[in-house]
Amino acid sequence: MTQPSERSTSGWPELLITLAIQAMASMAVLTLPVVAPVIGPALHISPTYAGLYIGVVYVGAMAGSLAAGAVVERWGPVRVSQGSLMLCAIGLALCCTGILSLMALGALLMGMGYGPITPASSYLLARSTPPHRMSLMFSLKQTGVPLGGIMAGALVPGLMLVVGWRWGLGSVALICVACAVLAQGLRARLDEQRNPSSAVGPGKLAEPVRLVAGHVRLRSLALCSFFLSAVQLCLTTYTVIYLNSELGFGLVAAGFALSVCQLAGVIGRVVWGHIADKGLGATRTLTLLALIIVFCCVGIALLQATTPLVVVLALLAVFGATAIGWNGVFLAEVARQAPSGFTSLATGGVSAFTFLGVVIGPPLFALLASTTGSYRIGYAALAIPMAWCGLRLWRLHKDNMQAASELKP
Repeated sequence: MTQPSERSTSGWPELLITLAIQAMASMAVLTLPVVAPVIGPALHISPTYAGLYIGVVYVGAMAGSLAAGAVVERWGPVRVSQGSLMLCAIGLALCCTGILSLMALGALLMGMGYGPITPASSYLLARSTPPHRMSLMFSLKQTGVPLGGIMAGALVPGLMLVVGWRWGLGSVALICVACAVLAQGLRARLDEQRNPSSAVGPGKLAEPVRLVAGHVRLRSLALCSFFLSAVQLCLTTYTVIYLNSELGFGLVAAGFALSVCQLAGVIGRVVWGHIADKGLGATRTLTLLALIIVFCCVGIALLQATTPLVVVLALLAVFGATAIGWNGVFLAEVARQAPSGFTSLATGGVSAFTFLGVVIGPPLFALLASTTGSYRIGYAALAIPMAWCGLRLWRLHKDNMQAASELKP
């Protein structure tokens, strides 16, 4: 399935279906951490195990993203996305059992479903989006991640209070199945470029990493995404727990605060995509985001139980707008830098580094919080790698500018 170089005039149908699928998968992954303060005591485990859960999810996501290029080639992006949603549903169903071994398997399956969704959607958007709207369209699609978080934070705690946490997880699984079924209507047209004879096997897993490792700019983006994703998932995974355990928020109030953070991420992704397309450029926009995140990490670590609610929500809104808002601009830049015809492969390779940051980041955050007895130290520590990212992205911007000037006659 060779990616065609020509683009359609709009890209809106592709955007809408990829947005819905992204939101459902994100909701599935974030549902369990949202109710961790209730599930933990019920299963006699610490809520900090939510970090290990996220780590297992993204081990699966790494494998799924590495396989994405080959499976999208063979079955098409819509069919792959449908299968991804079904894996997320099965994973949630296993988590409903409350048996730790089955919950670990469920987390792994959810990750394997989550991993291919971004490469599949990048394939669709790269072939359908006009060049001057790349950052905005990718950012709009990536609002599906915080939208899923908003739905998890706003709906699941209340649903859990009515039907219990097991049925709460099961309800989200059913929503994922429904979304997969609804996507079938677009499958014939959007999967028309698939190549059913394309090979799929273990040997294909190394191709995305080789592509990224051999491309200087993709390699720089991959390294930065490692840290950006770690910060993003620490924020979305531990916000409810931090507010509940250290600032005295009730579970529903903490869930609402997470929803504010996620909503700001939705708005931020659109705004940053627009800003990047209208003149600031992707790498300068990403540099600015990294520097704002540094200040937010320090700010959230300094919050106290007596801090006014409006201050807490405002800080979480800025944190969400930046630490959750970077992905669309980032993925559009990956698509620009990818060699022609290799968008899904390059996105899968970079996403493997992104997911590795998620695998390593939250468990280390949990270890630091458990060792020090405070989540504050963990949030403050996140400022260090983000400062490095800001410097690295600025250097990448300079390199891009130099390369562009050398191409001018």
